[in-house]
Amino acid sequence: MRLIARILAVVALLSASGLSAEEPEAVQARRAMVRQIERNVAETASITGVSDLDARVLAAFTKVPRQLFVPDPLIRYAYADTPLPLGHGQSLSQPFLAALMTHVLDIKAGEAVFETGTDTGYQAAILAELGARVFTMEIIEPLWKFARDVLRDNGYAGIAIELGDGYYGWPAHAPYDAMLIKESADDVPPALLQQLKPGGRMVIPLGPADGTQFLTLIRKLENGRIERRALLPVRFTPFQLGKRI
Repeated sequence: MRLIARILAVVALLSASGLSAEEPEAVQARRAMVRQIERNVAETASITGVSDLDARVLAAFTKVPRQLFVPDPLIRYAYADTPLPLGHGQSLSQPFLAALMTHVLDIKAGEAVFETGTDTGYQAAILAELGARVFTMEIIEPLWKFARDVLRDNGYAGIAIELGDGYYGWPAHAPYDAMLIKESADDVPPALLQQLKPGGRMVIPLGPADGTQFLTLIRKLENGRIERRALLPVRFTPFQLGKRI
């Protein structure tokens, strides 16, 4: 109930403000969202093992105007710590989960990061703020067009965005230092493991579409061995074209 009350408080702030990117209310709302992310991190620390987020990650979430990446009818909900529907059976991830996924990848400036499920481009913008070289893929054409345009128009022209099936990665730019996978799968797609550098990290929701999934951190050791750590029970939509191993 406390979480719902906090979400409603942010929603009320946005409803009253008629939000735009340059208004002080937008900055305040982003800061409130980040404070909520920090509370959620603290509340789930006993499960995830993560008690604090990297200050760089928090700064990126404070900076990127999320309202630019949501459909117009949902702008007033842009900073609620909840997923937002985008149509086409897709949703913009809950900010807390997006921040946790970003944090565990431990991204350094200049690293190559592959993302699946671009959606409207919000997560790609966060990765770019961390100095990553971002390669992102979206299978749904209207979302791909939206993301391409909003990223270009808001100073993120350096992000490479492709229309295609992220299940098979993007071999032309591999290998990758890190991968942020926003669709669920029963197991890690082999092509993604192949395109991950030795020493690389991947975060992916693993589990059946109709059952329990766990947000999972994958590490590919220098000797090629794979380590896995389950972080948190989650529910993500599966890769659009279904199971393929």
